[in-house]
Parts: sequence; C-alpha cells; structure tokens
Amino acid sequence: MDLQVQRDDRHNKYYAMVEGREARIRFAPVDPHTLDFQHTEVPLELRGRGIAGALVKAALADVRSRGERIVPTCPFVKAYLARHPEDQPLAVPA
Repeated sequence: MDLQVQRDDRHNKYYAMVEGREARIRFAPVDPHTLDFQHTEVPLELRGRGIAGALVKAALADVRSRGERIVPTCPFVKAYLARHPEDQPLAVPA
C-alpha cells in the first residue's frame, strides 16, 4: 500500500488521509533525536487493509532519514518491529 504520509511536529503525529479519514501515529518527543511512538490509530471502517503497517513503515523510513530513533510504546509498533528486524535498530528501550 502506498500512502502519502506526512509528519506534523506541531501536533506530534505522522498521518495519512485515506478516503477522507485520518490514520495516524501519535508521538511525543523524548529528546532532540528520539520520538516515543505512543499510539497508532486507523478509523474502524478502514481497518484490515494494511494501512497501519504502511503508516508505520513510512514513519520509520522518515525517522531513519532524519537520523532519529524511536521508543516503541505503541503495541502495534512493537509488533511491527518484531516482524521487521531490519527496522529494530531504530528502537531504543522504553
């Protein structure tokens, strides 16, 4: 799935609009180079289509490109990292 994922530092989220609805990852800055990925949200009517995984994949690619790391507080992000060992170096312990 190809999403147009945006980062909004003002509102502490990564998000994508899908069929007029917002799917998002809420984050909190931990320090200048680390974000706590706290919660992944996909509207109920959009679930089951791989949107959350595509959103996390794009957000992690952006984090990598910025030289940042994440704290994977969100259970979905933790599960994603368990299935994608290539992205595990981006995570720091909670």
